[in-house]
Amino acid sequence: MSAQVRLRLQPSARCLFDDPVQVTVTGLRSKQLVTMKARSTDEKGVMFSSSATYRADGSGEIHLDRDPSLSGSYVGVEPMGLLWSMKPDTLHKRFIKTNSLIPHVVKFSVHEEEEEEEEEGRMLAEVINERFLIGDGVSRLPVKEGNIRGVLFTPPGSGPFPAVLDLYTFGGGLSEKRASLLASRGFVVLTIALYRHDDMPKNIQEIHLDYFEEAIEFLKRQDKVGSKGVGVISLSKSGDLALSIASYLPGVEATVWINGCSANTLIPLYYKDRQIRSVLTFDAKKVIFTETEAVNIKYTQNSPLAEENKDALIPIEQAKGRFLFVASEEDLNWDSKAYMDEMVERLKRHGKDNFESVSYPGAGHYMEPPYGPYCPSSFHGFVGRPVLWGGEAKTHAAAEVHMWKKIQEFYRTHLSCDDTQTKPRL
Repeated sequence: MSAQVRLRLQPSARCLFDDPVQVTVTGLRSKQLVTMKARSTDEKGVMFSSSATYRADGSGEIHLDRDPSLSGSYVGVEPMGLLWSMKPDTLHKRFIKTNSLIPHVVKFSVHEEEEEEEEEGRMLAEVINERFLIGDGVSRLPVKEGNIRGVLFTPPGSGPFPAVLDLYTFGGGLSEKRASLLASRGFVVLTIALYRHDDMPKNIQEIHLDYFEEAIEFLKRQDKVGSKGVGVISLSKSGDLALSIASYLPGVEATVWINGCSANTLIPLYYKDRQIRSVLTFDAKKVIFTETEAVNIKYTQNSPLAEENKDALIPIEQAKGRFLFVASEEDLNWDSKAYMDEMVERLKRHGKDNFESVSYPGAGHYMEPPYGPYCPSSFHGFVGRPVLWGGEAKTHAAAEVHMWKKIQEFYRTHLSCDDTQTKPRL
């Protein structure tokens, strides 16, 4: 490494996962060409990496929030481009980060420009960025009470705080990332599992709304919870679960639906031992095969408005709380934008104005807290093979930044509490 070259992360090399950092390089030669790199390994041991070529200014400095990448994983001025453009070293792998206690560790480095494509230029400087999933003082309590299996995150301070139920349930297991980050922003959050966690079954044939009702009551009993009702946040399959929770259960004030469906999908839904929603039908013949192993399944689901699917369509018009609908226009898992448009039209037809909607051109299916690696394709548990998720990395990353702020604003508005502390600490 060079003694003169410095690579800095500001305001700190330790931050929350959803915090931006300013990346600067000093001590280079005037107008020197260098390659910036980022590397990280996820919880499954998959290596993710990115690189971009930059030219120093006349003073030998590079500022990623000012200077454009000339080539590499992305081009143009992208302050966080090295993070969201990281790709796996194996095809069709999604960045897995579910344990809130393990930070996302990224190694940034700057190298002399490579003379040959296969050779890595001499490293001039490096720095480690620890991106924590849980803020300082946020408590993490594993929950195994009654039927509930999950983790409860509570912000520091006396509160009261608004409460959110996180349904990051698709694919089984338990994901803590989104819940712990929301808690770090001032919300009491319970993230729950449906299957493939602890003593829960490996697979399920039916879903019971009673489970979510139990989780909501548990959440409302927490000492620091100050909101009268709770919020619900979802993604993909759990989007229709969130709609059903809001439509059938009391005490739900604010529901965030992200790239879901307007009808119940994949698994029948029960409440009080009675089936209340059937499953949206699909047509496997509409799978589109591509040159890669991954397939396009966007149009395999049949119309929720078809007569055959009337018992799968979720009656959101009877919901008492508010909705935030988030749809990616390039979602290839299914046509979430069309589902959102149908729900908006239906609510308007019923004289309802209890909703907000936002759609993102160029964004794909997996909309998550910002600054993680964009995922174009990965294994789909129900399909049994890799699928395309859609979107383009740059626009998808920008959409995640906007969405994450929008969600927090939505909850703060509709789950408001007196003296709520919403300033994150690390």
